[in-house]
Amino acid sequence: MLCSNVLAQPGPGRPRGRGPSAPAVNSAEILPDRQVTFRIFAPEATTVRFASSDIMNLGPKAQMTKNENGVWETTVGPLEPGAYRYNFVVNGVSTTDPQSALVSESNTRLQSLLIVPGSEWMDTKDVQRGAVAQVTYYSKALQRFRRMHVYTPPGYESDNKRYPVFYLLHGAMDNDNAWTSVGRAGFILDNMIAAGKVKPMVVIMPAGRTTASMRMSGIGGGGGQSSDEFYEDFVNDIMPYAESHYRVYTDREHRAIAGLSMGGAQTLHVAFKHLDKFAYIGVFSSGIFGNDTGAWEESHLPNLTDANLKKGVKLIWFNTGTEDGLIRNTRSTVELLRKHGFNPVFKESSGGHTWINWREYLIEFAPQLFQ
Repeated sequence: MLCSNVLAQPGPGRPRGRGPSAPAVNSAEILPDRQVTFRIFAPEATTVRFASSDIMNLGPKAQMTKNENGVWETTVGPLEPGAYRYNFVVNGVSTTDPQSALVSESNTRLQSLLIVPGSEWMDTKDVQRGAVAQVTYYSKALQRFRRMHVYTPPGYESDNKRYPVFYLLHGAMDNDNAWTSVGRAGFILDNMIAAGKVKPMVVIMPAGRTTASMRMSGIGGGGGQSSDEFYEDFVNDIMPYAESHYRVYTDREHRAIAGLSMGGAQTLHVAFKHLDKFAYIGVFSSGIFGNDTGAWEESHLPNLTDANLKKGVKLIWFNTGTEDGLIRNTRSTVELLRKHGFNPVFKESSGGHTWINWREYLIEFAPQLFQ
């Protein structure tokens, strides 16, 4: 009993109870001019950096400064309305923001997510809302379980109608969560459907990576162990699963596909191998990768030269930023398609290889579908 009482007493200089609480931390704080102050409580840290794949040209602002309460902070911006991923690097270790529950998955890591309001189409608004489901399916082609995200439009659960289907692919550094988190696809579609700008549709967002590897290879641009693994999964498992588990039309007129970066190359590979199945094709910040233009052309030649197939293509739409390193790939791909008698729409926007552009491309592309 004596021993117990001794152990229960605080030692010299030791605070009673739990001790002083940590200071309240407000991170990320959006200021009236759309600058954002990021903060993290790390009193024992010697260095803390702010890191973001979506906020460009941070310069000295990447280095956070410590106040007397052990709170590190930096102010960046002003930022345009939209979504931004970020992390803190504490003593060299990357961590999410402990004050925020909003996160976005990428291919190999988790990042915190900031939403800056003020966008006509990306904000959360008081409109009828659709739903986003995280779906696990078994891929017979890859012989393992895989995941996709699926958007169903407002009213889907209460009616018996069939809807058009849109396959939307992500880029190399991301996964199937990206279009609905940092891409804001569900909010964009809800708002545009409510405004009568977009036809209600089911959107299938599969995992474009078949491994965590960053390697890009082959005419499919799929990366992973084989450039054709995603293609096999998409054709043999993803499409059949989506079109048997959801009330969607299965004819060409009501089927679209688009993707960004790696997903754009995958879009070209899938769509032009099966041109009889897709009336709408969108390529964001992408094209045929590397020096594979000739190999891609030869592989897809039967469909490139079939006049009957060309008649059913309603839209081939490209958009790439002028500061994007892949714009040369986009231009060469557009020229190749024109050589074979197609009439792709090609737009060059400002900016680079960022979600700032890809969300805007979706906003411009989606209203053109199924009209």
